[in-house]
Amino acid sequence: MAHAHEHPHEHEHYAGVGPRPLIITLSIVAGVMIAEVIGGLLSNSLALVGDAGHMLVDGLALTLSLFAMYLARRPSTLSRTYGYHRVEIMAALANGTVLVLVAAYIFFEAYQRFREPAEVEAPLMLAVAAVGLVANLAGIMLLKKGSHASLNVKGAFWHVISDTISSVGVIIAGLIIAFTGWPYADPVVAMIIGVIILVGALRLVRDSVDILMEAVPKHIQIENVVEEIQRVRGVEEIHDIHVWTITSGIVALSAHLMIQDQMVSLSNDVRDNVNRMLGERYGITHTTLQLECARCESCPVGVVCQIARPDHE
Repeated sequence: MAHAHEHPHEHEHYAGVGPRPLIITLSIVAGVMIAEVIGGLLSNSLALVGDAGHMLVDGLALTLSLFAMYLARRPSTLSRTYGYHRVEIMAALANGTVLVLVAAYIFFEAYQRFREPAEVEAPLMLAVAAVGLVANLAGIMLLKKGSHASLNVKGAFWHVISDTISSVGVIIAGLIIAFTGWPYADPVVAMIIGVIILVGALRLVRDSVDILMEAVPKHIQIENVVEEIQRVRGVEEIHDIHVWTITSGIVALSAHLMIQDQMVSLSNDVRDNVNRMLGERYGITHTTLQLECARCESCPVGVVCQIARPDHE
């Protein structure tokens, strides 16, 4: 038997995802948070003070994302052979969980506003919320590109999105209160904001949990991967196949390939052809292929192997 390994460059998946956008966004969030605290106290707007608290949570989330990004760039060690890549996913899960709690807080505050509507100074409320909206839009532009490449940055991006939605909601509520005097505009808009944030948060948590559970990435159908590998010249059968995500941008695969009985040099050609196909068609850049001339009878052809628990009876 022979093992073949294919690995990407250590930090290749961070191409185009640097810390600078997160640092700039964090600075913007901190500045707007201070402005909203002052504006909320002066206008007696609980919505603005609550949004400032939301931005404080987002600032902590951005700090966590930055820490995770720096830590994930550390090289692998003998005790952590995958390095610290999973820190990024843990940060994304933490950010998603915090967003769920933020949504729950918004629902609670909206309920309180339905019970006891608050009187606010709409003009000052609108002015501060408008400043927050512009700042959040800048944050969205800074993080948008990186959110497609990194689940960690995606978590930070969703925090800024939730801030932006909150700012829009505060502005809408302020306009309604200013022109109609209807006090329930604030809690109604808050409920809508909470639902939008909750949907994004649950998606982020789901994606993070899928990676931590080593589920097959959504863009890959394992049956198609098996068929493509079997089409490679020299491959007769494939079994014991596993596909999972290590972290954003790094998809791994391990499998046993039953190949034709041939020279070792020709076996290397089969391995290289399989790896080339996997990289080009599925973006799988980290592979471990065991080349065999006889199939393990416990593993049916072309299916995922069932990992048996040891019998302690």
